[in-house]
Order: sequence, then C-alpha cells, then structure tokens
Amino acid sequence: MSAPPPLFGGIEAGGTKWVCAVADAGGEILATHVLATTTPEETITGAVRFFQEHPALAAIGVGTFGPVDLRPGSPTYGHITVTPKPGWTHTDVVSPLRAALRVPVGLDTDVNSAALGEWRRGAGRGLGTLAYMTVGTGIGVGAVLNGRPAHGLLHPEFGHIRIPHDRTEDPFAGSCPFHGDCLEGLASGEAMRRRWGRRAEELDDPAAWELEAEYLAHAVTTLTYALSPERIVIGGGVAKRPGLLPRIRARAFDLAAGYPAIPALTDRSAMEEYVAGPSLGDHSGIAGAVELAMSGLA
Repeated sequence: MSAPPPLFGGIEAGGTKWVCAVADAGGEILATHVLATTTPEETITGAVRFFQEHPALAAIGVGTFGPVDLRPGSPTYGHITVTPKPGWTHTDVVSPLRAALRVPVGLDTDVNSAALGEWRRGAGRGLGTLAYMTVGTGIGVGAVLNGRPAHGLLHPEFGHIRIPHDRTEDPFAGSCPFHGDCLEGLASGEAMRRRWGRRAEELDDPAAWELEAEYLAHAVTTLTYALSPERIVIGGGVAKRPGLLPRIRARAFDLAAGYPAIPALTDRSAMEEYVAGPSLGDHSGIAGAVELAMSGLA
C-alpha cells in the first residue's frame, strides 16, 4: 500500500489569532483552523491538535508576530523575544511544535511570511525582489530577495525608521513606546487612534487620511531607495481604506522627484503597478507560511 501524498502545514501566528492550515504539494489549502491567541501553552497545544489530525504532514512553516530570533545556532533560535503581547515574551515557538509533530518547523516573521506568499502566489509572482508593508495596529515590512526572506542581524524592523515629522502641522508626539515618532509611532492604526481619538476604520476626516498618506509615502520612497524592490505591496487593516493607496502613490511619485530615471518613479501609470495592494487579500501570511514549509525553509 503506497503512502499518502505529503501535506504541508502553515501557521500565521498573530497577536489576536493563530490561523493554521494544511496544503497539498501544489500549495492548495485543504483545511484550516483558527485559534484565539491566549497563553503560549494553550495556543501551541491547540495548533498541535489540529496538525495531528493530518498524519501525512511533511513540514510546517510559521510566520509569527515578533520580534523573533531567526539566527541559526543561537540558543534562543525560534523564540519570540521582547514583545508587548502579554505572556509571550521569550516564548519558544519552534521546539514544542517540532517535538510534538516530529517534522521540520520553519520560522519567520509574519510580514516576511506575507511577503513570501505574495512573491510566490500573488502580486510579486515572477519578480526577483518584493517588499511587503503591513499597516495595521503596528507597521512592519518583510522582503523577499531572490526567493528568500530577508534576514541579517535580526530581521527587518522597518516600522521603526525615522521619517520627517513637522510638529507644527502634526503636534502628536507619537505612540511608539521606544521611539515616539518613528514610522509606526506616527502612521500605525494605534497612532491614528491616539491622535484622532477614533479607530482608523471610524475616521472620515480627509485631513487624517492626507496625513496618513504623507507618512506612508515617505516610507515608500525610503524603502525604494534603501532596498530597491521590484514591487512594494501594502496590506493590513489600515491600508484597506478606500482611496489611501492612490494617495500614497501620488505623494510618493512627487517625493521621488523623478530620481532615479526609471518608469516606476517617472511615470504615474507605472507607479500604480509598483505600489500595489495584496493579490491574496488577507491570505498572504498563511500562503507564505505554507511556502516556508514547501520550499525547504523549514
């Protein structure tokens, strides 16, 4: 009797919920399960139970909120490090999954996972480099370079870059507990809530969205000059606001001022393709987690 075909697992480990999925060798998702992110023990145990229902599992990929230690050989490899999520600081994510399921477990950040998903199956298909910026409660950027998520000293922490902040126009001090008015401190959903007194989805003031587009356009131009991705995908809850992406594109085009002389920065119609929404919608992260397992990165 022949063995069943291999299956590949993925976990999009968010601060509010964990989305678990099993896919076939072609990447087609066959089953999913959603868990509330409670305590590490309860959440990881719930994920293990789901995957144990699929005995042909060959590997698992995990895209998690962070920061996370991705350094092979580090004594804390696979651990979420210092995080504002209560109870999750210094949590080992990889070892419990590996021990319980006895399969390779790959780990990356949630935004690197989303970038990988869009690069493989979405807006970045066929490109060599892709950056994915998520704008939600916080801001993060993931990147795929020649088919692999970007790592280095740690992993990209683009949400904490500095951007121009005119305190006369915007006296808000910023919401980041570390830096105050970094990108995340000025343009995240949490920053918008604190500045305007309402959640982003409840805001209809055009001034609020012009300011948001201004900050995100500076982020786009910085990301363009620093990393030179072939496409920038912007996702997350805040980015779903109708009209926000066109505002970002228009302002980023002006900020680039025609430099360098490439179509994305000198042709407004090309800018529409360069700064894109996620083709996979809310499924970029789980698609990337499955790809981590399938591509041998687990």
